Amino acid sequence: MKNRYLLAAVLCTLVLGCKNPEKSKSKPISSEIAKTASEKPEKKSDKKTYSDIITKKAITDLGLFQVHQVQDKYYYEIPKDLIGKDLLWVTRIAQIPANLSPYLNAGSKVNEQVVRWEVKHDKLLLKSISFDNVANDTIPLGKSVQQNNFSPILFGFDIELGATDSTGYLIQVGKLFEEDVPALSGLNPNLRKDYKVSRLDKSRSFIDTVKSFPTNIEVLHTMTYVAAAPPANKDAETLTLQMNQSMILLPEDKMTSRLYDERVGWFTTKKVDYSSEALKSDTKTYLRRWKLVPKDPAAYLRGELVEPVKPIVYYLDPATPRKFRKYFKQGIEDWQVAFEAAGFKNAIIAKDAPTPEEDPEFNPEDARYSVVRYVASTTRNAVGPSVSDPRTGEIIESDIIWYHNHLRSYRNRYLIETGAANPTARTLDTSPEEIGEMMRRVISHEIGHALGLPHNMKASSAYPTDSLRSGSFTQKFGIATTIMDYARFNYIAQPGDQDIRFVRQMGPYDYYAIEYGYRWYPNVTTPEDEKQILHHFVSKHSEDPIYQFGSGSSGYDPDSQTESVGADAIKASTYGLKNLKIVAKNLIDWTAKPDENYEDLEEIYGELLGIWSRYIGHVATNIGGVHQTLRTQDQPGAIYQPVPANTQRAATEWMAQYALVSPEWLLDPQIVQRISYKGVTDKIGSLHNRALAGVFNPEAMARMLDNELMHPSEKVYTLQEMIATISQGIWKDVLAKGSSDPIQRQLQRSYVSRVETILKDKKTTSTDIDALLKANLRLITAKLKTASGPAVVKAHYLDMAERIDSILKGKEA
Repeated sequence: MKNRYLLAAVLCTLVLGCKNPEKSKSKPISSEIAKTASEKPEKKSDKKTYSDIITKKAITDLGLFQVHQVQDKYYYEIPKDLIGKDLLWVTRIAQIPANLSPYLNAGSKVNEQVVRWEVKHDKLLLKSISFDNVANDTIPLGKSVQQNNFSPILFGFDIELGATDSTGYLIQVGKLFEEDVPALSGLNPNLRKDYKVSRLDKSRSFIDTVKSFPTNIEVLHTMTYVAAAPPANKDAETLTLQMNQSMILLPEDKMTSRLYDERVGWFTTKKVDYSSEALKSDTKTYLRRWKLVPKDPAAYLRGELVEPVKPIVYYLDPATPRKFRKYFKQGIEDWQVAFEAAGFKNAIIAKDAPTPEEDPEFNPEDARYSVVRYVASTTRNAVGPSVSDPRTGEIIESDIIWYHNHLRSYRNRYLIETGAANPTARTLDTSPEEIGEMMRRVISHEIGHALGLPHNMKASSAYPTDSLRSGSFTQKFGIATTIMDYARFNYIAQPGDQDIRFVRQMGPYDYYAIEYGYRWYPNVTTPEDEKQILHHFVSKHSEDPIYQFGSGSSGYDPDSQTESVGADAIKASTYGLKNLKIVAKNLIDWTAKPDENYEDLEEIYGELLGIWSRYIGHVATNIGGVHQTLRTQDQPGAIYQPVPANTQRAATEWMAQYALVSPEWLLDPQIVQRISYKGVTDKIGSLHNRALAGVFNPEAMARMLDNELMHPSEKVYTLQEMIATISQGIWKDVLAKGSSDPIQRQLQRSYVSRVETILKDKKTTSTDIDALLKANLRLITAKLKTASGPAVVKAHYLDMAERIDSILKGKEA
């Protein structure tokens, strides 16, 4: 040690010119050396910095928040002020395999939910938020509502860097889109079962793109499943989808919700409000609608037409055929007139989608854009869904879907339903102008859905049936009071009627409904502020059939039926049947094409059978039917009124005369022998079964018994009379010794089977329905046992008698 000290001193003197270390104020070098030797070397920190993660190689996209791509990893940098904010998450299919589902396509929405980001310890959680149950935060019950509506956690992320280390919480998001998270999947449990999906293959699942826009984040990712029975390319045992996930910041400035009045049809959102002063929770229903506010409120209140601050804009899919684009735009902007009734001009606008050169960021999947999508699909339909803020009902965007083959449906029905009175429809080569007009009206219908309007099947019964044979009436008023009914074509007009409008159009109910939903009122901060104004507006119109609403879902109101037109269903179906007989006679000539087979004839003949069945159903609904008129307590009159006895009796007699008979006009050998070598009897039998189910409907029969009970002093149409009338028609060859043919005998077998089904129904066992049907069977079997005829007829009668005996014994046992 001493030698080391001497050596250090010499070196210091010779090299550094140091003073004597003993006299120096500095610490001895030996002590510094000793100290250094005794200290452990400082470890390098394991904590990563921002630049360690988001390296110079990162591709960063700015928008709602920053998203980063570092090679094959994706990061979200979520600002602290977005934690706890409401974001709408919309899941759509971007690309789809063939034949997955008739009503799923590129652009289909499969889920929407509100989400929030929440920090929990060292995790960032993505939670799904429900607004179904609510309460004011200031009341004690609010705490209980929160505790009993605990939000599910969709995914948890490790926080790479906290908010103090960067501009936001930094997380790696790859697993969210590369794992099988049900809430983000395009495959529901039924599809997984159908295609025998066993798992998601992570090695073939990946993120395609992540883009950040000012109010939304858009992610495209590919999901590949192992599937034993995929819908296409079955040998691959693989099902691959490309999904689009939109995360949209919901507005801080919430739209004031508008309370729903059931007298006007509307798509709605519901909340159970525990803040109610009533002695129970209060279910409140609000309209789903776009937020329209006038640019100039003062001018608006003076009654001037004013543009909205933010109009509704629809872009046409670039895939839309050029020859149809003008009709699509017309269908969208037809609603401008309706919005004028609500005080707005240019409230809804149609535009072509920008080209990549005009806007490289435009993407139909981007939730900022509403698009009318044209889909290459064999599905014959169109749909008009929308995405809304569940907090208020504000519609954020919507995508209308037009399936390519829907054109064929309209061509066929145009020929079948209007061909008798409309010479231009008597061809398979429908003119582009006529097809365009039909498409325009379909787009208007779907836009109506996207504006908030559901189907109004009652609208088609507002106009007198014979008015639809008037050219002046139909050209002015159309064939129904709304485009939202399934009143597609005027099948009432007869040959010789002049200047008839055959295709539907918008009507007065559309303008009324839009005014109810979209008129702007000043000084409204809560839904209750405008409740009385709206109630008065609806009450002023709701007793007029032109403005009445019926969803058509009840099944008991003959005024509210799908595909019907005219106030009198019996008269309408009579006219429709006359026209179908004319079309059937000319079907070969009107569908003939040189050098082609009879595929079109077969298709249209099959659709004609379906339309005949539909006309029958319109009449059958009158039997045991009930008219519904929606009213509030301040309006006089009943809501439910049985169909008058004379109408029910006429409907039953019509069914016996036109529906439950052998339709010889449909059995033309010239048609049948060109399209099929068998099965015609079965097809007619199937339609007869449907007709019988419409007449012998246990619910309708029970309503007839109710009517007898509630109106004993009135002349009501009884169930006994209805059963007797139908039975006499079907069994006329037995009861009155008439003729019989294979169709009639098949109908009789169907009758016995239908009655047997009803008698086995436990709901009818303790009612007069059972007793009356069994009494009728006893009458029939007594006649069958003594009836005579050719060998095949006699064999049929004996078989029916034995079946009826077996049914009766089974019931009595």
